Amino acid sequence: MAKYLYNEEAVANLRISDTSVLDRLVDFESARAAHLKKEHAKKDKRMTIGEAVDAFVKDGDVITDGGFSYVRTPHQAFYEVIRQGKKNLQMIGAPNTNQSFFITYGLVTHSHSSYTGAEMRGIDKVYDRALKAGQIQILSEWSHGGVAQAFKAAQLGVAGVFSKQMLGSDIVRYNPYLKVVQNPLKGVHDPVVFVPAIYPDISIIHCHMADKYGNAYIYGPAVNDLAVAAAARKLIITAEEIVPENDIRYNRQGQIIPFFYADAVVEMPFGALPGSMPGCYYWPRQWWEKCMRFGGASAENNKAFCDEWIMGVKNQFEFVDKLGGAKWIAEARRQTKAAEGDNEDIDFSYEEYTLKHDSGIYY
Repeated sequence: MAKYLYNEEAVANLRISDTSVLDRLVDFESARAAHLKKEHAKKDKRMTIGEAVDAFVKDGDVITDGGFSYVRTPHQAFYEVIRQGKKNLQMIGAPNTNQSFFITYGLVTHSHSSYTGAEMRGIDKVYDRALKAGQIQILSEWSHGGVAQAFKAAQLGVAGVFSKQMLGSDIVRYNPYLKVVQNPLKGVHDPVVFVPAIYPDISIIHCHMADKYGNAYIYGPAVNDLAVAAAARKLIITAEEIVPENDIRYNRQGQIIPFFYADAVVEMPFGALPGSMPGCYYWPRQWWEKCMRFGGASAENNKAFCDEWIMGVKNQFEFVDKLGGAKWIAEARRQTKAAEGDNEDIDFSYEEYTLKHDSGIYY
């Protein structure tokens, strides 16, 4: 008998021949075992990003990100995973556009899909092209709310939740993990979706600050990160700065990830680049325009772009230098403060990137 009874219609619609590829994401027993083995004493977990990726990201892992879209996303840590060539990965997130950087190098082979786009920059043509070419296989489709509930169920320690999410769409027909059942408390027809708890192998969450033990502070919305930290078998915390424990304990209120979830702590200023980091720096809009417009035009363009910005730099500091160094830093800090209403009289205009015009300026 199969270990899990998946949604048979979704399995057929997604043409999944071997459903064992789905098991890891919902395997509560192995996730619980991984959490029981975690260090619960205060231990200095600081290391470099290269050491953290080498130790905790393994071939075949199910990986998820932190933040949301291009806000507080651990891009620079992802680029290190790519440079180390970790392969046969599954990836889940909301949205999932960041998978495309991995797909470019054949490292993510299976996708748990939610939304593929770059906001006002349009649809991610790299992901679209790879899917049509058979370079990746979609294992499940999710709404943002649906995947959030699945992570939350894992955080709460329950097998899953009953939800009205996704009932009004075809998503249930393309997600083997979801099942439509009768609300057990209703005597009349009342369909609900059973959303199971999910457990990624590894999550990397970029925070504003952390202490050496792994207590981490997030300024602004945590999105799914508190739940993801609890759900993941392994957790790497990257932070703009490492601070004393007392700073986290007494001076920070709001979104705190407790130390006992973390396996590694990495001091990584500018770790969210090329995304934005609320309160710290704005995102380089020209970079994303070039990524989507130039890289999206063809597989050859995309490979050249990624080779320049991922393989062609060693770390986030070289990335900052390519963006414009101190000039970019100054402008990005003013812009993010202005976006949050903390700075006035700032001009947000810039030279737009097009295929016919590349100023080479990213601020």
